[in-house]
Amino acid sequence: MRIRLDIAYDGTHFRGWAKQPTLRTVQGTLEAALARIVGSDVQFVVAGRTDAGVHASGQVAHVDLDEKQWSRIEARQGRAPLAPAETIAGRMRGVLGAYSDVTVTKTSIAPEGFDARFSAVWRCYRYRLADTQAGFDPLRRHDTTNIRGNLDEQAMDAAARSLIGLHDFASYCKPREEATTIRTLLDYRWVRDAEGVLIAEVKADAFCHSMVRALVGACAAVGEGRLDVEDVVLLRDALTRTSEFKVLAARGLILTEVGYPADELLATRAEQTRARRDGTSRVRDPEPDHSLGE
Repeated sequence: MRIRLDIAYDGTHFRGWAKQPTLRTVQGTLEAALARIVGSDVQFVVAGRTDAGVHASGQVAHVDLDEKQWSRIEARQGRAPLAPAETIAGRMRGVLGAYSDVTVTKTSIAPEGFDARFSAVWRCYRYRLADTQAGFDPLRRHDTTNIRGNLDEQAMDAAARSLIGLHDFASYCKPREEATTIRTLLDYRWVRDAEGVLIAEVKADAFCHSMVRALVGACAAVGEGRLDVEDVVLLRDALTRTSEFKVLAARGLILTEVGYPADELLATRAEQTRARRDGTSRVRDPEPDHSLGE
């Protein structure tokens, strides 16, 4: 039985998503919680393996339960008004604790052909950046990056929009062996919220290593006046890493949503993504940003 899990977490005290020996990770914590419920080990497949310090409000994963594990779920159903798959979220929250920094918001039986990683068609991130105008809110210190000076949000927004489209983002990525840096940036914009905090919304089919935080850093440099709006495109087209801007901290980055096609297209999408991944030519890595903590 394949189960879809919708997940949220504060990444501050995790060493990223991926399970690592001796380190506290999101995957390790969640798998241990579900293993207690089903009585044996499980393994999650996730839409995007966020790295240390990165948060999520809309992470998605799936897990395959064997017959014995599923029987334990059904046996403990009792008189619960929810379907067995839907009770898993509540049981995991009980194991994790009332004030855990990771939670499962929803669980359900995955549609046929669903793969949390390979069926995804886009990922969306938000970045929170506070300048002098916004001030420092100690209650948001774990999910907001602070920067000195006043930033020009209109210039930042113009720079962000100029990057939208299908391009090679090598200048905005940390290279990974045999992985392409060609991505389709579907949307990128900056606004100030009611508290004056600058909010970036960044959406793409996938993100290469460190791409979101590099894009944010480049636009912050435009907002500071250290780069012109046109420079972000010139730097992108140079196809080489640069020291013209700083890659900003992981703390401000939040994975907010993962998009999937209609149920009848899930299997086809997964097959297409795997084919690109396994091809001998340059292929698009379907995983989103693996932002490194700072």
